[in-house]
Amino acid sequence: MSIHIVIADDHTVVRQGLKMFLSLDPDLVVVGEATNGEEALDLARKLKPDVVLMDLHMPVMDGIRDITEIRKEKLDTEVGMVQKVTKLD
Repeated sequence: MSIHIVIADDHTVVRQGLKMFLSLDPDLVVVGEATNGEEALDLARKLKPDVVLMDLHMPVMDGIRDITEIRKEKLDTEVGMVQKVTKLD
């Protein structure tokens, strides 16, 4: 049984990297990609994926607001947060 996934991140290289990594498991199928929060919410509504992997900080609508909307609309979708670290101390 396949797990359908939408990847939402405003950085192309991150989306491509996640997609490549997920493709190593034949049961994980990326069904959509979003470059901002509004697109992510639209894809979640339309495609009804099992999981949305979502960046916290995206243009138009951030990941926190997206999660709130997904939960409010009672979409049967789990959400995993993706956060980039840009500076290590």
